[in-house]
Amino acid sequence: MDPTRVTVYLPDSELAAALQRGEPRAVEALYDRYGRLAFGLALRMVTDRTAAEDIVQDAFISVWRNASTYDPSRGSLRSWLLSIVHHRAIDQLRGSAGRRTEAPLDAMERLTPDAFAVESADADRIEIRNGLSALPEAQRQTLELAYFAGLTHVEIALRMGVPLGTVKGRMRMGLEKLRDHLQEKGIEL
Repeated sequence: MDPTRVTVYLPDSELAAALQRGEPRAVEALYDRYGRLAFGLALRMVTDRTAAEDIVQDAFISVWRNASTYDPSRGSLRSWLLSIVHHRAIDQLRGSAGRRTEAPLDAMERLTPDAFAVESADADRIEIRNGLSALPEAQRQTLELAYFAGLTHVEIALRMGVPLGTVKGRMRMGLEKLRDHLQEKGIEL
């Protein structure tokens, strides 16, 4: 395969290398692969299509500009991209405090059509939902408030009426259990 021509069929590791070399088609391929997933996450968090589109655009521009900072030892390319989207969405939510609305967890399915660029993304999403559902209620709710509603630890403590240390402990234990569940299912983090 011609190294100057990047396609969506490259493994993430080669796609990341192409991004780091500054190959413009690498961003196109990344968008083809994960754009819908990124949009689904952003829309799930901010519940506004225009804002979600802006978040995803900003995230992909950030990936392009900061590709050299990607470290595969810290997580997958997909996780890195989605964490950028997640942080941009939280910034958007904090900028529009008071207009927050929470969508139910299973709304993710309605927001992301069948056309995922990678078939395994659907299976991964199901396993993430299964892993979240298997958590004790307090841990699941804490993770949802942090990752889907964009609340800080302090905001979660106030909303749930528990000490800050309890929120941090629930986050840590919930994330460990979720990570273990996903690793058992062979999902790369």
